[in-house]
Amino acid sequence: MRGNWCFCSAYRGGMTDTGRAENGTAGTSDTAADTGTWDVVVIGGGPPGEVAAQYAIQGSDRTAVIVEAELVGGECSYWACMPSKALLRPVEVLQDARTMPGVASLVEDRKIDVAAVLARRDSFTHRRDDTSQVDWATGAGIDVVRGHGRLTGVRTVSVTAADGSVRTLTARHAVILATGTTASVPNTPGLAEALPWTSRDVTNLQEIPGRVAVLGGGVVACEAASWLQGLGAEVTVIQRGPSLLAKNEPFAGELVAARFEERGVRVLLGTAVSRVHRASPEATGYGRIHGGPVDLQVGDEAITVDEIVVAAGRTPASADLGLDTVGLPASGYVAVDDHLTVKGVGGEWLYAVGDLNGRALLTHMGKYQARICGAVITARAEGTSLTSLPAVNRYTDIADHRQVPQVAFSDPEVASVGLTESEARTAELDTETVEYDLGALAGTSLLRDGYSGRAKLVIDRATDTLVGATFVGPGVAELVHAATVAVVGKVPLETLWHVVPSYPTMSEIWLRLLESR
Repeated sequence: MRGNWCFCSAYRGGMTDTGRAENGTAGTSDTAADTGTWDVVVIGGGPPGEVAAQYAIQGSDRTAVIVEAELVGGECSYWACMPSKALLRPVEVLQDARTMPGVASLVEDRKIDVAAVLARRDSFTHRRDDTSQVDWATGAGIDVVRGHGRLTGVRTVSVTAADGSVRTLTARHAVILATGTTASVPNTPGLAEALPWTSRDVTNLQEIPGRVAVLGGGVVACEAASWLQGLGAEVTVIQRGPSLLAKNEPFAGELVAARFEERGVRVLLGTAVSRVHRASPEATGYGRIHGGPVDLQVGDEAITVDEIVVAAGRTPASADLGLDTVGLPASGYVAVDDHLTVKGVGGEWLYAVGDLNGRALLTHMGKYQARICGAVITARAEGTSLTSLPAVNRYTDIADHRQVPQVAFSDPEVASVGLTESEARTAELDTETVEYDLGALAGTSLLRDGYSGRAKLVIDRATDTLVGATFVGPGVAELVHAATVAVVGKVPLETLWHVVPSYPTMSEIWLRLLESR
């Protein structure tokens, strides 16, 4: 399982004293193990797969099994969300301390304790041991089968274990695909041969490179640059496009780039790496420097670094999933309808959740889809009609349509939901916008001296409702849920006048935005 938002790394180990078997099954019920048949078979054990299995069987006598080739818990638990945020938080705390009189003098120019930061990170990832995740699954009545799963036909899945043995699983009601995505490595001459770091390496770093080039300008690139610099690396961000975080409002990338420059991170925009050469590449393992220095040709400039981090997008993990056995293209994203049923396959038995369906490459959105998917499977298994339901119901994916919340935990944070101004105008909405300086609030000035940030609302004048919001600044991640409620709930702006923000908090931005309008 690659999970939501990299390279694969086979999990190694024997039998643990909890009964977790590497080559075979873990916690498999006797009946299911004997017959090889479950009600629900899930390929991929990341958060979307786990949640879909749980919701499909909870409160019933239905059975479910998760097929996982790597670690139960997926990308989020071991290589993405959890380790990245564990690395970012200590850096953020130190940055806050350096802006606060009475505290700044205590930290001055003291360096971060890298060993302690990495140890705390490892406590969240359990050093890539998934025992607790398997225990959760079996405790929820979900069986676990180790190996690579692929479709072989209608409701059938073959599983190839690490020892090469193959078994067939059959689903009575549903097969759920939840294999996620892997990190993309561009075909720049010499890049792949240099064995660059991907997101899996940079979140599991074991040593801090002295000089790092980060290729890309999206969320992964900006977050990685933030913690690498905070942990002591000299960082250069190289972005082919004209801005960082290009999918957000333009001011978001501008503020992040400006802050990077303040911290000593070099940002090269509108340029690309044309050639990479590493004299002695070496596969030293996750998060360890992969050989000697790396030479990059960036436009007319030659740059030498100790390591490269490639953060240049994601590729669906579907190439060996057996999609062609059920009449689908053999690779690519797997299209689904709003019940998360795979399009182009009859019988309402095949589903895809999380990154694999390409709707929103975010763990929280994958889990949202999984809740819907599990509820749909339950309804269909119990003979409940989905056609007579009201427009808004728990069986239909609504949020993936222009209502997706997300946060880049860079310095500063970028939190957004819904449409940008450009997207709203492209959708031909009667668009109005309003912006406000987050640094002008009492709540933010108390939070950090010299606070810098900005907020923007995108309004549909025809309905007088919010269709998008963006917040940039330290700590703004906590603002996005209120905005999401307003967007999804289609709360009229006149009603928002009566949603009184507590003082002095950052939430006062809502009042200031309404007043500015």
